[in-house]
Amino acid sequence: MEWDDAGIIRALKARDQQVFGELFKTYFKQLRNYAFSFVQEQTLAEDIVQTVFLRLWDRIEVLNVVDSVAAYLYRAVYNESLNALKRSKVRRSHHSWLNRHMKDHTDAANRQLQLRELEKHLHAAINALPEQCRTIFQLSRYEELRYRDIGSRLGISVKTVENQMGKALKLLRARLVDFLPLLLLYFMNL
Repeated sequence: MEWDDAGIIRALKARDQQVFGELFKTYFKQLRNYAFSFVQEQTLAEDIVQTVFLRLWDRIEVLNVVDSVAAYLYRAVYNESLNALKRSKVRRSHHSWLNRHMKDHTDAANRQLQLRELEKHLHAAINALPEQCRTIFQLSRYEELRYRDIGSRLGISVKTVENQMGKALKLLRARLVDFLPLLLLYFMNL
């Protein structure tokens, strides 16, 4: 392109597509390489340069190109590259937050499913206990009564309560051996 900057600007303001096309052909590769030096991604660098040229075409009437056209283009590519890096940083930060947030929800949902499964097996194991054993276990664990209070309520000795609780725990451990880690978490969260 052999025009001076003032002539190029006049031609662009007159919407001369041929001058615009020549300007694009003359500077595209150089500007793409310049943008690439910032963003380190070929496609993004090309998008940046195309955005700069599109804005130049759309806003030529209001743009005040003081320096050379080349200087204006390089400055515009520089600014657009920095903006692209900022947007990329914000996107990465948002994706990181979203991944952590989703992982937390997934983990919580998995724990809820495991606890529901555990509760189902625990209730089945408790219901499978002999009646007196089950009653004593429920009074101890769910109503939080002491052995002496259980014995008074049922009219049996404290020693019988102790024996029945030992029997209940042994039977429950045997039935719930696969769920012991979850069972510990369950009783810790009650």
